[in-house]
Amino acid sequence: MKELYEQVAEQVGRVVVGQEEVLRALLGAMAVGGHVLLEGPPGVAKTLLARATARALGLDFGRIQFSPDMLPSDVTGSQTLRGGELAFRPGPVFHALVLADEINRTPPKTQAALLEAMQERQVTVDGVSHALPDPFLVVATQNPIEYEGTYPLPEAQLDRFLVKVKVDYPAEEEERAMLALARDGLEPSGLEGLTPVAGAQELVAARRAVGAIAVADEVSAYVVAVVRATRALPSVELGGSPRAAVHLQGAARAAAALAGRDFVIPDDVAAVAPAVLRHRLILRPEAELERYSPDDAVATALGSVPVPR
Repeated sequence: MKELYEQVAEQVGRVVVGQEEVLRALLGAMAVGGHVLLEGPPGVAKTLLARATARALGLDFGRIQFSPDMLPSDVTGSQTLRGGELAFRPGPVFHALVLADEINRTPPKTQAALLEAMQERQVTVDGVSHALPDPFLVVATQNPIEYEGTYPLPEAQLDRFLVKVKVDYPAEEEERAMLALARDGLEPSGLEGLTPVAGAQELVAARRAVGAIAVADEVSAYVVAVVRATRALPSVELGGSPRAAVHLQGAARAAAALAGRDFVIPDDVAAVAPAVLRHRLILRPEAELERYSPDDAVATALGSVPVPR
């Protein structure tokens, strides 16, 4: 995984400057079969990074631009009449890497069309199930600033994302380097020339390797203790679910693999905990009024649990 990350980062770096944390999250999610929610203002290369990552990994890429008038069938596909017979026309979700752009701009009924795809790796249309590609990764984006005309994701769907990654503005030197990239008009000219460094088979093999990474009983107990600590915080109305513990341990495995280790250490758990837990916590109104954030709650939970030695 470490070598794969370095190869992918080298390719993606030709068109995207910085955003190493986001790239690590994408590869880590792909390695454990999870999904990623990216939150950041417009213009910070969320879409470009997803496209470049898909190309570097040799994956089929699809994009769904969510809008208020979209129907579930616009995501999953529908039955159409062809040559006098009904046939299934696959929707844009039938790609290895699907960019769900501005997912909070479509109504809950259409958002829910992704639920089965994300959890079961299939979609059901007119009672018939259709399998999705393997690997399959949903990368959803949302804008944290503009809320008018949006539909916040329900907790059930948020809980299905492995991580929520905040995509911030680049540092000044990174922004300068971005302006130095070759462009065809306004678009980066090197995107089409990125060389795939892996394929679907390599990614499936990487998933098996990450799943085999050792997790000591003490580290598993640490994972459970951290998640349970979020439920006991007075500032938190709804803490991490049991699925959060599963995702936290999976993300820690991916972090260990990206670091070149075949075992998980507590530092791996602490490093990925904010991204895994921040979108699963619901704060009490009084905590929000005091500008207490989910990241603050995660930090408090981590600080309250003894680190195994």
